[in-house]
Amino acid sequence: MILSIVTPSYNQGAYLAETIRSVLSQEGDFYLDYLVMDGDSDDDSVSIIKHYEHLLAEGGIATRCRGIRYRWQSEKDSGQAEALMKGFRLAEGEILAWINSDDVYLPGTLQAVTLWFRDNPGSGLMYGAAHYTDESGKVIGSYPTEKFDLKKLPYFNFFCQPSTFFRKSVFQHVGGLDERLNYAMDYDLFVRIAKQFPCIYTPVYFSNYRLHETSKTMNSEFLLKYYEEILRLTLKYFNWAPLNQVYGFCNCYSISRLPVFLKKIKFIVICLSIVCTLIHSIRLNRGLKWQDLKLLTRANLMKIFGNRLLIIGGQQLPDHKAS
Repeated sequence: MILSIVTPSYNQGAYLAETIRSVLSQEGDFYLDYLVMDGDSDDDSVSIIKHYEHLLAEGGIATRCRGIRYRWQSEKDSGQAEALMKGFRLAEGEILAWINSDDVYLPGTLQAVTLWFRDNPGSGLMYGAAHYTDESGKVIGSYPTEKFDLKKLPYFNFFCQPSTFFRKSVFQHVGGLDERLNYAMDYDLFVRIAKQFPCIYTPVYFSNYRLHETSKTMNSEFLLKYYEEILRLTLKYFNWAPLNQVYGFCNCYSISRLPVFLKKIKFIVICLSIVCTLIHSIRLNRGLKWQDLKLLTRANLMKIFGNRLLIIGGQQLPDHKAS
């Protein structure tokens, strides 16, 4: 079995080497087709990519699988989705995935994936668990993955992208990634696959998902645009803008519009976010939906008073200090 892994990268030299090592060091009964797609970085990313190319060519890295083909490009692109599609069009494997240039695979991941797809020939996609880590790589929590349930997918993205793998035939059947998307291309892809093919969860940790100031998960500007895309996609695929997704957008929007001294007053931010949520939810859904009323549980309401990651995923990170 050949596994094709794509790493999109742009000015991520601080983390890129660790990502590449985590892929090339995978051990097992498979062939690895690894593609690094750099967006014409102006930091030391290209030097790092070339360094590992030389190490492989000179035997400086022990090959622990049946064989490794390592390829890379460095050229301008329109964003992450285009970079990924360039890689996937070159991919030779029957199983595909991508690992971003600030995340890492855990040891044994690709062997576990290989065995799983061999044992489950009828599946289209499989996904596992993931750790949240800080900038240094210290584990600070877990991504809230759980058993597949299509009915939950509008309001809860239980797929963790670096721990998700899918068949090339399935990827091609649904049309690949939408290159017009900049922030939620993974959610869009997984929804299209989930609507047509069996998706199965295995509670095994496959990756570390790094959180840092410039990551899309933690950056307020990115998060606002992410929620804009998510709301468009849930309306498109489910004819519903879920209340928690609307709140996420309104929370980011309120923070972006408030003066600096008011952003620090949580009560004001929450009140504005709630008012904004009611207005936008009624407008987007043309009224209140029964599905939204079912989301008004004590646990979901408590997330409003937690940190940003509680709002996004619902998982408390006791050691994480960002709000």
